[in-house]
Amino acid sequence: MNFQAILDDIDAAVRPLLGAQGQVASYIPALARVSPQQFGIALRTRDGLEAASGDAATPFSIQSMSKLFSLTMAMQHLGDTLWQRIGREPSGNPFNSLVQLENEQGKPRNPFINAGAIAVADRLLSHGDGVGSLLEMLSDLCNEPVHLDPEVARSEAETGFRNHAVANFMKSFGKLDNPVAAVLDLYFHQCAIRMSCQQMARAAGYLCRDGHHPYRTDVAVVTESQARRVNA
Repeated sequence: MNFQAILDDIDAAVRPLLGAQGQVASYIPALARVSPQQFGIALRTRDGLEAASGDAATPFSIQSMSKLFSLTMAMQHLGDTLWQRIGREPSGNPFNSLVQLENEQGKPRNPFINAGAIAVADRLLSHGDGVGSLLEMLSDLCNEPVHLDPEVARSEAETGFRNHAVANFMKSFGKLDNPVAAVLDLYFHQCAIRMSCQQMARAAGYLCRDGHHPYRTDVAVVTESQARRVNA
């Protein structure tokens, strides 16, 4: 299959729509300044074949995509004990909702809503991991250095009032072990990690390789069963 041609066709179809449909995220001021003319797409196959089109090499803050990698690191360190405080069910509510936390006594439904990712950040801190550990893991997975966007991290911290509410709510139920400020500092910084589409495609390659490293077949990032669980 000619993946490059397919991605080029997608890019050609999307280009006329840029700036005319949709809008950039505005809930974080630093994100509101991102050009709406940017569009990138990339893939990496199980066998290491790569294709990319558009602005695929342009870095951007990965925001909620970081939740995949913080979860992966937590699964590496904690295994099934991670799920003692985090569920594995759909939420049915917005990603930043407070409603279910009240009814379920501070236990997030899953690790991909904000409350769940904040709980994962708390678990990582208890294990001694910070954003530096995430950057190291991502750099290893995509085989090149990965960095932070400090402006986005500051903007996240200055305007993340609902995340502050979520974290404090969870803390009130005894579901966070570390200080709220420290947990949110990690969470805001992981969202501000900068990667390109190409880097993201490479870093997530273990998901189509039964948990094995995108570049080193003898290295397992997570177990095969864990990879299936994340994919599901």
